[in-house]
Amino acid sequence: MKTDSLANKVYVDLRRQILSNQLVPGMRLKEDEWARKTAVSRMAVREALTRLLGENLVVFGEKGGYFVKSMTPNDIKEIRELRELLELGALRLLAQKPNAALLDTLDKICEDFTAMVEKGYLGGACDADMKFHETLISGACNAKLMELYQFSNIPLFHMKLGKMLMDDYAQTDREHRQIVNALRKQDLKLAQSTLVKHLERGEETALGLI
Repeated sequence: MKTDSLANKVYVDLRRQILSNQLVPGMRLKEDEWARKTAVSRMAVREALTRLLGENLVVFGEKGGYFVKSMTPNDIKEIRELRELLELGALRLLAQKPNAALLDTLDKICEDFTAMVEKGYLGGACDADMKFHETLISGACNAKLMELYQFSNIPLFHMKLGKMLMDDYAQTDREHRQIVNALRKQDLKLAQSTLVKHLERGEETALGLI
């Protein structure tokens, strides 16, 4: 496989883990370590890290090396505000064009999230959480909305997996399911109010972890 293809593979993997906060703010990303983990050359890893640097997802340390960018309280607040604007808009579009197949997909993601939590695979639970919200956005069938959401580099709020309580994951599960059920009943008001509370709770939890 060509170096650019390998670099893209590493980029996609690192980006996903950063956005779901499996790679936590402040963590150093060592080229040799990631080359070994992903079975690619250090050059491919360096290309991936340079791309992430351009997206402002990683920073270059004062003494060298790449680090996952740390978030300030204001960063977290602004991320929550932006996610709220975009995801509430997606819910309005979903309510205008009901899609039973999409809701079935969201139900399946909820089941995956539950299974991951029950097995203690919290990294997998974070992936399922990210997939739930991305599916809400993509389900609105607005390419510009999806493009904006993806290019905004919006991380979720699972900032330090070891310090999150299982109650937080259980509440996330309940809120996800309530959003889906509200959409099935075409209760846009309930879906939106649940989403707002869900994001506000994520912000509050994240602020308590920094």
